[in-house]
Amino acid sequence: MNRILIVEDEQVIRDAVSKLLKRNGYEASTAASVEEALKAHDLTDFHLLIVDIRLPGKPGTDLITLASPVPVLIMTSYASVSSAVEAMKQGAADYIAKPFDHEELLLVIEQILRQHRQERVRQALEQDVEETWPTTDIIGESPAMQAVFHYIRKVAPTTAGVLILGESGTGKELVARAIHAHSPRKDAPFVAVNCAAIPENLVESELFGHVKGAYTGAEQARTGLIQSADSGTLFLDEIAELPLSIQARLLRVLQDGELRRVGSEKTLRVDVRILAATNRNLQQMVDQGDFRSDLFFRLQVVELRMPPLRERGDDLALLVKHLLHKTCKRLNRPCMDLADGALESLRNYHWPGNIRELENAIERAAILSDGELVTVEALGIPLDTSVPREKPDSNLSLEDYFVQFVIQNQEHMTETELARQLGISRKTLWQKRQRLGIPRPGQQEP
Repeated sequence: MNRILIVEDEQVIRDAVSKLLKRNGYEASTAASVEEALKAHDLTDFHLLIVDIRLPGKPGTDLITLASPVPVLIMTSYASVSSAVEAMKQGAADYIAKPFDHEELLLVIEQILRQHRQERVRQALEQDVEETWPTTDIIGESPAMQAVFHYIRKVAPTTAGVLILGESGTGKELVARAIHAHSPRKDAPFVAVNCAAIPENLVESELFGHVKGAYTGAEQARTGLIQSADSGTLFLDEIAELPLSIQARLLRVLQDGELRRVGSEKTLRVDVRILAATNRNLQQMVDQGDFRSDLFFRLQVVELRMPPLRERGDDLALLVKHLLHKTCKRLNRPCMDLADGALESLRNYHWPGNIRELENAIERAAILSDGELVTVEALGIPLDTSVPREKPDSNLSLEDYFVQFVIQNQEHMTETELARQLGISRKTLWQKRQRLGIPRPGQQEP
């Protein structure tokens, strides 16, 4: 529900506008002056401010800067071109003269909120620097991928939570983006969060936001990522890495649509669809007490499994062709093709890092190849001492597979090569070694 603050010194008008907004599905709060608005409310809690230009004390236009980036609609009975132009120059979203028609006011409000929502979408996309593939780049004709497409079509129009499971590099975020893009929330923000990438002491503030002075260094209020996704979709990647204390707070958002910023006693309403992903066995973590069972069941309304690249058959050829074309375009070089034996070499490899590793291999080959053909040598795929060619035991969990792969390959691969093959960072590799008790060669087990 959109929250609107009305700042108007005339009580009759203030109450009338408040009642009008509430009748039309908005959550309305009021203040009689700039000072009261600042004292009684956190301006960033609102989606829109409706402010009289003439107020006791400070002028209403002061709130344009103070409330930023929240849009401000200026209203006044002193309608003139000069005051309208001045308010717009200072950053007002729009201007309406009293007395105004109720339908006119509601129309202006809806237009401002829609424009602000679109701006938030644009900003969210700009901030998401890890996004490199659009939704249309989910490519695959294999039965496994057709099942994924079927699930996307089924769950996208709903509000159900979706838990996306799969190994690193299989394209879990792409699926989350596809669900959002085909949902009724497609015009609202999609906010992607890598839970493993946020330091544990900052997770709460990043997700829920904080008020000014909430802790040392909190010099100004900050909107959390959950609130940034209001009316849209929040994608929590690597959700298994969330501390138990944060899991409890996230559960309240899922159950009640409520959150509190760090340091605040005020409860905020949010309307967010939460999609989550992990490459770990959450049921096992629940059994071990490392993940809340109630949160697990809330997230697991629909469970969608992403197949690893080695199980996608002829999709490999389609992906190689697509990635090679995309890479050549980005590198501003002529289109390239695979030399004899290159595709067979790609098919014989196990791809522990899945599509992310394949993309890296294609980009590396495109850079290193001199002619119009990508050679086996340029691909740099280990031929003898790499991943076992045989199909892995299907009963292995993701963590068992990780342990097996590291132990089998750590003698002849560097940490950087291991991380690249697994489609993870060196930091994540180190963390997994510590958690799973896999010492590096030459190190003693604790």
